[in-house]
Amino acid sequence: MKNKLLSILLAFTLAALNTAQAAAPQLVPLEQEAQAAHISAEILSRHHYRHVALDGELSAQVFDNYLKMLDGEKVFLLQADIDRYADARTKLGDAILHEDMSIPFAMFNLYQQRISERIAYARSLLTKGFDFKAKESYPLSRKDAPWAKTVDELNDLWRKRVKNEWLRLKLAGKDDKSIIATLDKRYQSALNSQSKIKSEDAFQSFMNAYATTMDPHTNYFGVRASEEFDISMRLSLFGIGAVLTEKDEYTVIRELVAGAPAALSGKLKPGDRILGVAQGDGAMVDILGSRLDDAVALIRGPEDTVVTLDILPAEAGADGKHRIISLVRKKVSLDKLAASKSIIEVKDGAVTRRIGVITLPEFYQDFAARRRGDKDFRSASRDVARLLEELKKEQVDGVLVDLRNNGGGALVEAVQLTGLFIDQGPVVQQRDSEGDVHVEGDTSPGVAWDGPLGVLINRGSASASEIFAAAIQDYGRGVVIGETSFGKGTVQTVLNLDQIAKNDKPTLGELKITIAQFFRINGGTTQLRGVTPDIALPTMTDASEFGESSYGNALPWTRIAAADYIRAGDLSGIVPLLDASHEKRIKRDRDFRYLQEDIAEIEKLRRNNAISLNEAERRQDREAREAREKAREATQNASDRAGSKALSQAQQDDGLLSSERNLSTQLAIEQGSKNAKDILLTEAAHVLSDEVGLLKADSGARSHLH
Repeated sequence: MKNKLLSILLAFTLAALNTAQAAAPQLVPLEQEAQAAHISAEILSRHHYRHVALDGELSAQVFDNYLKMLDGEKVFLLQADIDRYADARTKLGDAILHEDMSIPFAMFNLYQQRISERIAYARSLLTKGFDFKAKESYPLSRKDAPWAKTVDELNDLWRKRVKNEWLRLKLAGKDDKSIIATLDKRYQSALNSQSKIKSEDAFQSFMNAYATTMDPHTNYFGVRASEEFDISMRLSLFGIGAVLTEKDEYTVIRELVAGAPAALSGKLKPGDRILGVAQGDGAMVDILGSRLDDAVALIRGPEDTVVTLDILPAEAGADGKHRIISLVRKKVSLDKLAASKSIIEVKDGAVTRRIGVITLPEFYQDFAARRRGDKDFRSASRDVARLLEELKKEQVDGVLVDLRNNGGGALVEAVQLTGLFIDQGPVVQQRDSEGDVHVEGDTSPGVAWDGPLGVLINRGSASASEIFAAAIQDYGRGVVIGETSFGKGTVQTVLNLDQIAKNDKPTLGELKITIAQFFRINGGTTQLRGVTPDIALPTMTDASEFGESSYGNALPWTRIAAADYIRAGDLSGIVPLLDASHEKRIKRDRDFRYLQEDIAEIEKLRRNNAISLNEAERRQDREAREAREKAREATQNASDRAGSKALSQAQQDDGLLSSERNLSTQLAIEQGSKNAKDILLTEAAHVLSDEVGLLKADSGARSHLH
């Protein structure tokens, strides 16, 4: 998991530098952090699936991984900086076991110092301007490049970097004065963010470097990160139901959750700025300039307690009149992350088929509510079961489960979700570090849906998504459509370090540790290779950069004995027919032709790994893209044209970061992307419609589904 440090630092440094040089805080490790590191090391050495000791060899790997996490693009640190800590490279393990975090923190502080220096240099370039007639380019990625040996070498790299930022704004129609103002403000904002970095950020960064050295999916969660993880699993929190963002040092309301206290009050709206937070009638805490997560922590709280907000309305100026608003915190359900349904109507000659689509963003379960004995505890499989009943009443002909970008979640939910479509049987096999194999299966008789089924996956479908898709494929229960999945075939458990240390208060965080590997019921594993779809769709994903195979320390693919199971059907006879129809359809589909053109352009950029800094060349490329978009729009009907135009506007490069845009503009851009035509989902629905037609035409094939 990318830690908070990266979201705070790298998000702005990859797109923005900074202006005024401010002294970054010199961070020092806290006592509880050193204790957490020691306990984590003991657990990882003894209980991780790989059984790897924290010796000199592993210490060296942790050292290298830490550098990669801090400066993976090699744009801040010099080779001399790396050499400075060369003696510590193989000794980090001893330091952890002796609860000495001085070297990791010294490296982090040096990294912050280098950021400040780079930002100051970037700002100095704004008064000099650039020669946009020169023939030079800027590298898109430097992860495989050597560390810069001199400051002059870094200066030249950053000169090109700032030049690229300037050129983007210039091509978007900005004049020099507004470009300087925009970049100056951007860089200052970056410095402000840097000044808010805390000890916990440095520690979490280092601990994740250590944890992910064991394997890509072992992670450390600080106390606050642990809370966010728990929220993501239960899809609820106690608060006011306002999605917040940070803009110009303000905490800004981005959107309101329907049915939650903030929306029901009628007193708040998107764009309102929160200047202070008080607990009930207590003292108001000024949060202007605070970190967003600090502001969120103050606003959240126990259910039925009062939080008081000092609000500067969206329409008011900086000196405008404030409003004081009190709200009672309630349980807020994060329904946007829950399972949802829709229906796509597919025409096949004179026949129109209704395909029910269930979109599942993650495999969630409210474990705490379940442990309490709450009969109505929320879970992904329960929500999907309810949606299936609704779709049956709406008389759909087939069901498509959309698991694109579903990174997983609770393994038990993958098992129970599979059970909605098969009538008892094994779903997944687990092998622990001792080599013992355990089978998890569906024990509930009956199915929630016995009709035609499809599963839509992409490279972002991982873990629990792969368990479900693989089981559906192995049982012959449905057709898998999309692109090869992520390839995560490992099982993690979350350990509360405070419980282990018998602490009364949460101070140590949690450790997510890999304890087993899972296998398909056919004996293979999704590890490294993922789930291969029956019907492949085009992809823009670079498998070398995203997916299990992109990790150097991923566990290898292997195989065990198959479980004892009975296939629910046999679609092998109709899959070639489905594929032939699919290929024929996309060859004559204009949108797929456009998609293939876009994929080719992206692959060309990847191969070149450079972007021109010559204005004439960049302007020519931009004009060619705009002309291509206009030509595409001219061939579309009114409905598709509107969606294409919205997407085109959303993708148009205005040279700005999302935080620099007006809130309403940014929300409109996001809505445009969301409303754009989803041609992959539409094609998947067509494939499933073809399956419905073939199964109805071939009673023999239909009889094989039982």
